[in-house]
Amino acid sequence: MKRFLIFLSVCMLSSAAFAQVDTTQKVVPGRRNSPEQEQKPYVILISADGFRYDYADKYQARNLQALRAQGVNAASMIPAFPSKTFPNHYSIVTGMYPATHGLINNYFYDPQRKEAYSMADRNKVEDGSWYGGVPLWVLAEQQQMLSASFYWVGSEAPVKGIRPTYYYQYNELIPFEARIQTVVDWLNLPEEKRPHLITFYMSEVDHAGHRFGPDASETEKAVQELDEQVKQLTDAVATTGLPVNFIFVSDHGMTKIDTDNTLDLPAAVDTAKFMVSGGGMVVELHAKDKSNKKEISATYKQLKKKANNYKVYTRDNLPKYLHYGTKDDVYKRIGDIMLLSDWPTVFHFSDRKPSPGTHGYDPYQVKDMHATFYAWGPAFKKGIVVPSFKNIQVYPLVTEILGLPFTHEIDGDKTLAKEVLQ
Repeated sequence: MKRFLIFLSVCMLSSAAFAQVDTTQKVVPGRRNSPEQEQKPYVILISADGFRYDYADKYQARNLQALRAQGVNAASMIPAFPSKTFPNHYSIVTGMYPATHGLINNYFYDPQRKEAYSMADRNKVEDGSWYGGVPLWVLAEQQQMLSASFYWVGSEAPVKGIRPTYYYQYNELIPFEARIQTVVDWLNLPEEKRPHLITFYMSEVDHAGHRFGPDASETEKAVQELDEQVKQLTDAVATTGLPVNFIFVSDHGMTKIDTDNTLDLPAAVDTAKFMVSGGGMVVELHAKDKSNKKEISATYKQLKKKANNYKVYTRDNLPKYLHYGTKDDVYKRIGDIMLLSDWPTVFHFSDRKPSPGTHGYDPYQVKDMHATFYAWGPAFKKGIVVPSFKNIQVYPLVTEILGLPFTHEIDGDKTLAKEVLQ
């Protein structure tokens, strides 16, 4: 198993992180809204991890159905590739594809830095040098608009030297009622200290989908519980009397996989010559000698010849629509050779059977990867349904609501904002 040691430390790092959980709110001192920003609207961006595009109807989430009927209901929201948690949460708040903003997966190897990023490694999670783009809270704080985060990928790191004014280290120990009360407390602060952008993350539906599969009664129960929690949150926020706009999204969907017939690392991969990164739906092979083009080409051809239940690409010939190849790879983190498993198979390098539910596939090939988008509040048109769109459109939508101009380049545009805003 030596060839798979690249992320062997993840479990130990994760255990260490949970052993030292910090549940206290962090507050950056000395910040205030400018008088101009005090007059702006409010946005609460809610993410329900793993909430597939059809869950609200599949499991009769009546509160969400009622809320979306008051505003905007998208047929689905298309995640970026790979349809994983960290890349897509960060795409939502930067308007960029993963290869552009740098978080190309939940776990990945960076050949430039010669080190791996892991969502289970707190040192990496809190290191702002891993994160590109300008997250929404950074853009807001740069313009003297206060922001708050009850969890979001990147919110714990000083991206461009800036964190939200109010934030928490990620943990699952704080009761939901306490989280709601914190949001209400933020909105009841004096105007100069009150956040106008709040991110709010919910994890339980994703946990259930992984552990039991998307069609299980346990997943239905998790959806129903989340539906009640969203109502508790919106009812509590309503007591503030503020003009709050809600955007309810998910990062990706969930699908049932073949847990009996998994894929091993192909024999053609010489781990003395290639660093192996990833697993599941995406395996990246980084040549240890990148100047040896013949070796890369020969390995690619061998893999291509014997590929079964997976596709083989080089970083130069990945499908353009994935925005994951050489042209998009700003930080040069994409592997020299990519192995993408075909649904419902996965690469699995452990002796333990994989969980029945997962995500990460190409969302244009596997509809189950599609995410959810609903929005309601004074800024939105009432009772409209819009076609599926890419999640990189959320960033310009939020900046439009909050009146936050920007000049840096992103991959999204204002198409969605023009369609759904009053």
